[in-house]
Amino acid sequence: MRKQLVGGVALSAMLWSGVALAQPQASEPASGQQGAADAPPAPEQDMQGITDIVVTAQRRSESLQRAAIAATAVTGNALVNAGVSDPSQLTKLIPALTVQPVGISSSFFIRGVGATAINSFQENAVAFSVGGVFYARPTAPAATFYDLDRVEVLKGPQGTLYGRNATGGAINVIPRLPKLNSFGADLTAEYGNFDSKKVQGGINLPLGQTVAIRVAGQVVDRDGYLSDGYNDEKSQAVRASILFQPSSDFSMLLAADYAHQGGKGVGGVLFASPVTPNVPSPGQRVGAADPTITAQLQQVTFNQFSFIPPFSSLPPATIRNVVTVPAQNGYQRSDFYGTSLTTNGDMGFADLTTILAYRKSKPDILTYAPGFPGRLVEDDDQMSAEIRLSSKDTGPLRYVLGAFYFWEKQNGYNNYNQGLLANTEYYPRLETTSKAVFGQLTYALADGFRLVGGGRYTKEDKSLTGTTRNTSFFIPNPPSVPINGDLSFDKFTWKGGFEWDAGPRSLVYGNVSTGFKAGGFYPSAGANTYKPETLTAYTLGSKNRFFENKLQLNLEAFYWRYRDQQISYVGPIEATPGNFAQAGVTVNAGKARMYGAEAELVFQPTQRDTFGATVQYLNARYQSLVYNGISTSGAPLVTSCTVANDARRPTPPTRLFVVDCSGKPGVYSPKWTANVSYEHRFALGGKYELIAGARSRLETSAWLNLDYLSYQKRGGYSTSDAYLTLTAPDGRWSITGFVNNVEDNVVKAGGLTRPIVNTTILTVTPPRTYGVRVGVHY
Repeated sequence: MRKQLVGGVALSAMLWSGVALAQPQASEPASGQQGAADAPPAPEQDMQGITDIVVTAQRRSESLQRAAIAATAVTGNALVNAGVSDPSQLTKLIPALTVQPVGISSSFFIRGVGATAINSFQENAVAFSVGGVFYARPTAPAATFYDLDRVEVLKGPQGTLYGRNATGGAINVIPRLPKLNSFGADLTAEYGNFDSKKVQGGINLPLGQTVAIRVAGQVVDRDGYLSDGYNDEKSQAVRASILFQPSSDFSMLLAADYAHQGGKGVGGVLFASPVTPNVPSPGQRVGAADPTITAQLQQVTFNQFSFIPPFSSLPPATIRNVVTVPAQNGYQRSDFYGTSLTTNGDMGFADLTTILAYRKSKPDILTYAPGFPGRLVEDDDQMSAEIRLSSKDTGPLRYVLGAFYFWEKQNGYNNYNQGLLANTEYYPRLETTSKAVFGQLTYALADGFRLVGGGRYTKEDKSLTGTTRNTSFFIPNPPSVPINGDLSFDKFTWKGGFEWDAGPRSLVYGNVSTGFKAGGFYPSAGANTYKPETLTAYTLGSKNRFFENKLQLNLEAFYWRYRDQQISYVGPIEATPGNFAQAGVTVNAGKARMYGAEAELVFQPTQRDTFGATVQYLNARYQSLVYNGISTSGAPLVTSCTVANDARRPTPPTRLFVVDCSGKPGVYSPKWTANVSYEHRFALGGKYELIAGARSRLETSAWLNLDYLSYQKRGGYSTSDAYLTLTAPDGRWSITGFVNNVEDNVVKAGGLTRPIVNTTILTVTPPRTYGVRVGVHY
């Protein structure tokens, strides 16, 4: 496969070099091409008023305000000012998005659609890409948020132009590109509490008239937010790209990146529950591996097992350790790197884009976030190739046609050690091949009215070989059991809709679109597969500018139908045929529906005042959600859903259950979410400016997992940030003082009932942080 990729790179270079040499030389960048030296020019607009953001969400450059899609874009400067250095912090800027840190990865949810990545088998339901390259592994988004032009978040299934694993939407991270004939450099350094140190910067070097290089990097070093040292951040990353643009009609961009993620990683906090009624206040942020907490967890274990034969005959110290507890030796030692070649060429009648990419992911993680040690080691290779033909914007017909190829090979080791009752380890060897052809057409039936139609055919094949081994007190030395299988899926996804220019600055659009995510495996010696999931979305929206471009009001209503949603949790697997144990399981959840509306307001009454508000209403509910549960200790299952005994009879004391949560609300689906902001720019003498601003995110309550227990529910909350920035003339330098989470609120981010002993250990968002940020730009 690597030889095929190298051959493809060489073939692409030879093909395009012929096109380039046939073109006249020019020093100006190719207008409107992603991968050209400069970002595409913004559409014409008033000299004052709200500034447009140019996006490539629909595989062509266009103003976000004129794109007939449900999407949000955040500029790179806004990300720096908000202190966003990892994906979990995006939520402070994008109401529809929730990011769940689960110890081994980042799991994205858009309007309740997502997937909790708990082992090597799981993939996100929201497609994540950097520079146009799809990242398959949920661990891979680490250390990618630096030196960015913007981040685009597309809401709803992207089954036409994106396809693979874009059931809930897509997150596009767009790095800054090299610029021809321009030297530039910038550096941002930040210091804050928790001994937080962040440095990021980039340099642009022109080499002659046709070549430019950009090199950028980031270093983050921060102590943990919890008393046991967890929830720290330690990463280093570098990205380099070289642009070759011999003419205005052709460009070639070669990019490479490397990132290392270190530190202790994500930790958890023990919350009050029926078995642990007296715990420290969450505001103290006492980590679950703190000795005061582990002693309490061991006492809970003793209380539950000291009267149960055969454990009652063991020494008291052994009984206290029947179930594992968090320890302080967790770590992340993960490396990610890759390279890509992007070419853009003007064929006269259309623009041709090709992207060839290779990526390596090597996560090495020991986490105690779920309340027990979870070990994840992988060595993953992925290769992808995409080709797109995009029409010019002239004429009544616009189109994007393309093909996509993806290959991935995973070699992993997973171990989830819950103690004497359940110690599961498996060695998955997974291989995935996905092929697709796609197209989307826009045709102007009349002046200002257009019809949109598109489709994508995807063929995906998966294979699994490996072994699993499940050790317990009752089966102390079991053999390793092979796990294997072959799966094949194909699906046609489509989109249909309209666009209507209702006024000079008003757009009305509506569409129906579908999304698809292939099925897969989980580590069981018996039944070990789950089906694909699909989503159909109905969207009606309007984008408007009023009062001489000073007021922006965008409205969207949506209704989503979700079928066979893939949900992951700690559930029953067959360790050997007929012998059941616990492990990360993925099953299909039946049916769900989501509906709601979103309103986005930007008001700029003067050039120095900007108000912003985005409000989302979401009603998400599972119409059918039935899954299997397991208790390795024989205790009743702890859930508020309806529970019945499973007809299967495992070896005692293990018990199996059928859990019915039909009718329950969707997880990670707050009914109301709002982001509000205000910024004022004070003019000082000598063209200096003082910028004062604040932003808040407000959410109503939301369920965090499928247990639906009241003490695991996230209550309504607000978190606010404030900042004050002094800028020099022409933005040569700036100094910012900031405070994030002014309220110092403790917000539950995710987690589950710790199996066997039924304690509640949850991850939480950062406390109040503050510091100083200095930026230099040349």
